Amino acid sequence: MNIVMIGSGNVATVLGRKFTAAGHKIVQVISRNASAATELAYEWDTESSNYFSVINKNADVYIVAVSDNALQELVHDLKLPGKIVAHTAGSVPKEILKNVTGHYGVFYPLQSIRKDITRLPDIPIFFEGSDDRTSITLKKLAQSISFKQPVFASSEDRMKLHVAAVIVSNFTNHLYALAEQYCKKEGIDFHQLLPLIEETVQRLKTDSPAGTLTGPAIRDDQPTIQKHLELLKDYPHLQKVYQLLTESILQTK
Repeated sequence: MNIVMIGSGNVATVLGRKFTAAGHKIVQVISRNASAATELAYEWDTESSNYFSVINKNADVYIVAVSDNALQELVHDLKLPGKIVAHTAGSVPKEILKNVTGHYGVFYPLQSIRKDITRLPDIPIFFEGSDDRTSITLKKLAQSISFKQPVFASSEDRMKLHVAAVIVSNFTNHLYALAEQYCKKEGIDFHQLLPLIEETVQRLKTDSPAGTLTGPAIRDDQPTIQKHLELLKDYPHLQKVYQLLTESILQTK
């Protein structure tokens, strides 16, 4: 397919690389960040612009990979009647594009994406289209870049997935950051915890998280819990987090 990428950030960059690796042609990069668009255009041997007035009107699909706030502004300037246009936001309904074209949809990559990664990760795609033509096209595009079967997901389903994704990715990564800060201040090597982290992730591939939960909270080991809280007395924020999560585990036993 011939694709116009609108955006030049993390999602646009990685999806564009996935598209080109799958044999698709990026015919244009449009971005308000002219230098970033130029850099991507050089990488993909194509053209770039930071003006919507010169957007290529001959592409098969237009992928809008910008922030939610930018998407709200962009739709007022973008008019592509008859073309298939999809945004990549998990928490924005497809209808935001209804004044852009009659063939609008969502191409949501459920993955933590950074443009500086050295390998292209597998990216599960959740899609939705305003009509059969759009849905079929987006599904085919998704199948070409992902090992996993793309899944139809309504706006409500995507929002729920987005919430769950924040919990399992952003929140857990924040916990890792808190643990790393604690280790540094206490003279402990955080990397010594990596085998434990890796083993925990491996278990999730076959078992329920609730069924594999270990630690003092699940055992209601109050002496150990109190010792831990005492050790964290100089880290009041981390102590509160520890206490909150401990109480949550105890309540869901």
